[in-house]
Amino acid sequence: MNRLNTKVAVITGAGMGIGREAALLFAEEGARVVVADIDGNAAKETVTRIEAGGGEALAVTGDVAVEADVERMIADGARHFGALHVLYNNAGVLWKDRDQSVLHTDGQWWDRVVAINLKSVFWVTKHGVPHLRRAGGGSIINMGSVSALVGFTRAQDAYTAAKGALISLTKSLAIQFARDGIRCNIIHPGIVDTPLQAPYLTDALRKEFEAGIPLGRIARPREIAAVALFLASDESSFMTGAELVVDGGFTAG
Repeated sequence: MNRLNTKVAVITGAGMGIGREAALLFAEEGARVVVADIDGNAAKETVTRIEAGGGEALAVTGDVAVEADVERMIADGARHFGALHVLYNNAGVLWKDRDQSVLHTDGQWWDRVVAINLKSVFWVTKHGVPHLRRAGGGSIINMGSVSALVGFTRAQDAYTAAKGALISLTKSLAIQFARDGIRCNIIHPGIVDTPLQAPYLTDALRKEFEAGIPLGRIARPREIAAVALFLASDESSFMTGAELVVDGGFTAG
């Protein structure tokens, strides 16, 4: 307990799935959490759960792909809690019905997927890093994907391109801000049992995925949140520019 005591963390996409689990876990470990989500009701529900457990949180609502929304959410969080120490870029979309091969993806959906999965990190970092500097340092955590590491026959090319770009951005941010005491690392989850995946996870597809994962199952959201907790905490104080693959052994096969 108290691994994040005194820290304030902004978590995007914290209204459900991995983001909500991370918000709950960070709060359990002593962090005050800025719960950012495009769905205001979902953000408030996460805050309610945190407060029920004795933690502190603030719900902020906006679109992470829109600079003005991100600037406002970051400013509101910093004003409310007095400082920021952790930026967890968790928000993302996985639209397998609209994001497919480059041969079949419409340009508007490509732009929207890239805006949410990649450009949002630009905005959060741009407006969040000055607060981390004022706090004397901090941690930036980016959400990558095994899709950035290997190819799949079921193509999601906009998503894959965005997650691949995040690897390079993570390394650039790590080097840029190291002297400020700001670390930046990226997590590459394999498939996770989240509301985002639920519409696509038929029983047959679930069995197919499980057969290809050495540990024999799909990840639980809290298992990814636990890795984010490590990166947010001082336990990872000598890690920056690193990629952590959390995929049950999928990419090792």
